[in-house]
Amino acid sequence: METVTHPIPPLFDASSRILILGSFPSVKSREGLFFYHHPQNRFWKVLAGVLEEPVPGSIEEKKIFLLKHRIALWDVIASCTIEGSSDSTIKNVVPNDLSGILSAADISRIFCNGGASFQYYKKYQEPRTGRAAVRLPSTSPANAAWSLDRLIREWAAIRDSLHA
Repeated sequence: METVTHPIPPLFDASSRILILGSFPSVKSREGLFFYHHPQNRFWKVLAGVLEEPVPGSIEEKKIFLLKHRIALWDVIASCTIEGSSDSTIKNVVPNDLSGILSAADISRIFCNGGASFQYYKKYQEPRTGRAAVRLPSTSPANAAWSLDRLIREWAAIRDSLHA
């Protein structure tokens, strides 16, 4: 177990309308200094499928992809004690302050990528923001029970919110 501080800044701009929150970056994401950097995580494939776009490759392409679709991205946790990348080992949580994103952008919906993100959002952020979040199934490879097609169908709620 080690205490780790989140090394990746939030990605958003004034046009962002949807906020997707993970729990805390994996070891690979912390090393690569960008969200969902592990090649086995299906986040980018799922979003590309939902938005009917090619899967972005480079970090710069991923940033452009998100901002083009008015999607903000960050994590619920600013620092914690964690073993590797396992959400189940998270302790000593210090939550991120979402007020910068929420004051700069007209966020209409908040989505959580998986149960841990949702649990920590409900505990730490929802009382501060007064906004409910929608729990989506995790894109993590640890969520092997969900196929890519099934994830895309469930994550279509993001597309629906963008077009509402």
